Amino acid sequence: MKINHKCTTRILTVLLCLTFLSGCNCGWRQADDIVSRVKPPQFPDKDFKITDYGAIADGLTDCTAAFEKAITAANKAGGGRAVVPAGTYLTGAIHLKSNVNLHVSEGATIKFSTDPDKYLPAVWTRFEGIECINYSPPVYAYEQENIAITGGGILDGQASEINWWKWNLDGSDLVDIVKLNDYGREGLPVEKRVFGKGHYLRPNMIQPYKCKNILIEGVTIKNSPMWHVHFVLSQNITVRNIKIIGHGPNNDGCNPDSCKDVLIENCFLDNGDDCVTIKSGRNNDGRRVNTPCENIVVRNCRMKDGHGGVVLGSEMSAGVRNVFIENCVMDSPNLRQALRIKSNAQRGGFIENIYMRNIEVGEVNEAIFNINFYYGEAENGPYLPTIRNIHFENVTSQKSKYVLFLHGFVKKPSITDICLKDCSFNYVQSADIVTGVQKIVFENVKVNDKPVN
Repeated sequence: MKINHKCTTRILTVLLCLTFLSGCNCGWRQADDIVSRVKPPQFPDKDFKITDYGAIADGLTDCTAAFEKAITAANKAGGGRAVVPAGTYLTGAIHLKSNVNLHVSEGATIKFSTDPDKYLPAVWTRFEGIECINYSPPVYAYEQENIAITGGGILDGQASEINWWKWNLDGSDLVDIVKLNDYGREGLPVEKRVFGKGHYLRPNMIQPYKCKNILIEGVTIKNSPMWHVHFVLSQNITVRNIKIIGHGPNNDGCNPDSCKDVLIENCFLDNGDDCVTIKSGRNNDGRRVNTPCENIVVRNCRMKDGHGGVVLGSEMSAGVRNVFIENCVMDSPNLRQALRIKSNAQRGGFIENIYMRNIEVGEVNEAIFNINFYYGEAENGPYLPTIRNIHFENVTSQKSKYVLFLHGFVKKPSITDICLKDCSFNYVQSADIVTGVQKIVFENVKVNDKPVN
């Protein structure tokens, strides 16, 4: 019997494509499993008002001690709410403890001092993916369980160009950033990487570190010194119905970093940097800790200004996997990309199993989907990042420069298995730029009303 090898090859190719496209649907079953596992903490029905512990709602009196006393009392009583009544309260660092819900009531505003000394003593933290000892975040928790920030009030970091942001804008932080990167590369023990007083590494605003069972719900968070909400090495995290607003340098919105089982839903993000950013440590220090960020669901959110709507990297050295993004709206002439992935040959890391469906993009000023392996140090390093299994389904846009701007390493392609299904992109200004990508599959995709084959 004579075999038609050309015909057989075509059949195999079709079967492989059909198998790959079926992954667009089956992957979402895992998202359902993640949502079913993520359970917000519950708290005893006991209230501890900060005003009963000396807090004065005049926006001028330092209420740091009152916050500490109320939180400690709730913790020692077995749990409850540390309640911030209506009014304006000035404070330094707030450290959450197990089984305590910091409840910021409707009409209440917590204003965080812009005096760096109010965030001492320094604590164990992670700065741009590298562990160190630095200023305490305004709200911090370390190795705690069952913690929350809830209510309809406001947490205001009060950062501006004349205080925290100035450290970046005038370059004061450059020496410390270089020093920290050197420490991470050399493997200096973390307890010897001491910054804080006399240094210029800005703290992130809310940072649960090595915590379990976390809820942030209902509040508005704005004007952080740096990133707004930063979960590190934590798990079982619920973020819902919050607003994050801040347009300073590196003012990311919500950043899970080496975390597991995270649900982010019904949130509004309007930021000076990336909106939702998924990370896992930087360079050698990320590989030392070696904890990927995995099992993340982002749904029913609105992204306005920012560099990217949902972003993976650039600190992704331990890898990112199983990310599900659905039913989101991304729209602003000041939003660069809808989905952004950034790494380089020093970061390395892997990204796999990323699913995006039912996304409405009004306008972005660059690309709907961007991969950039030339971020920062570019090809200067031995750690090749890899990306595989990215699925888009029912993603629409009304205006962008590109649909795809995928800039991988040409000599060593390591981006594969990208699927776009039932997508429509309008008023696209330029043809796609794709380098270093091994396989892209299109099914029922239109660009400017023309089918893509």
